[in-house]
Amino acid sequence: MTPRRFSLRTLATTAATVLLSGLAAAQSFPSKPITLVVPNPPGGFVDASARLLSEPLSRVMGQTVVVDNKGGGSGNVAYGLVARSAPDGYTLLTSYSAYHVGNPNLNPKLPWAQKDLAPVALITVATNVIAIHPSVPANTLGEFISYLKANPGKLSYASQGNGSLSHIGTEMFKMQTHTSMVHIPYRGSGPAVQDVLSGQVQVFITTPPSIMGHIQAGKLKGLAVAGKARHPGIPNVPTTAEAGLKGFELEAWVGIFAPAGTPPDVIAKLSSSIKQAMEQPDTKTRANAAGIEIRYLPPAALDALVKRETEFWAKTIKSAGITAD
Repeated sequence: MTPRRFSLRTLATTAATVLLSGLAAAQSFPSKPITLVVPNPPGGFVDASARLLSEPLSRVMGQTVVVDNKGGGSGNVAYGLVARSAPDGYTLLTSYSAYHVGNPNLNPKLPWAQKDLAPVALITVATNVIAIHPSVPANTLGEFISYLKANPGKLSYASQGNGSLSHIGTEMFKMQTHTSMVHIPYRGSGPAVQDVLSGQVQVFITTPPSIMGHIQAGKLKGLAVAGKARHPGIPNVPTTAEAGLKGFELEAWVGIFAPAGTPPDVIAKLSSSIKQAMEQPDTKTRANAAGIEIRYLPPAALDALVKRETEFWAKTIKSAGITAD
């Protein structure tokens, strides 16, 4: 046998072995519980999305799917944990758009990089809502903007943490309206909502799962939905364009990612199972009740979304002068 023939045969054998091992991994997967790591404390859009997925995905895959909240560090604790996990499909990240595309633009020394995470599926999206405490003397978005201009720096706004969409989005709002508010960052939506409800902080721009019930109950004022259409859960709240603020739109998304190096067949099986889980009637019913829109994208489309938004937020963060601190 010539060296060339030996090399070609060795290469072919190696390739076949890798392919067969990948197929075997996918066929036996999953053989134990799967963990969805959430980069926020319980409560809010990301946590609600993970819990929306966990039960139907358990049924589809025939294994328990556990939700594990790892808040802190503007999401970086959870992202670093998943990035360092074994690439076997059993530890997955429930990724929040602002953390995934915002943090790399805010901090060059993260404990993770986008390349450390392999896209599996986009699962949900949610349009942000501008909400204020009832003590603020404004009942419309126009009145609120006028009050801010007359009282610069008097009000404070909550965010889910430095670099979160509520942080970046509110800074965009301030730039567009030429107003001033003090930023108070929190470790997720749950604690932020509590302080807004108490009036300790007066403003919160966030997704419907965090505040829709409080707006419905009259505990917060919903001034505008930052999207193209009104939200069915709070139909009396106008869009920002209807309220006179054109061009201000904020949409958050949640996607599932696996550690880089996870076998493609395992990712494909996870993605198709997630699609099936999110299409079940009871999942859609629960999503509507929580104010969440289900929107599935396969791995390649999610990867393209990440690249587009990373570029967009790089420009936005730079123009707004937003920093990680």
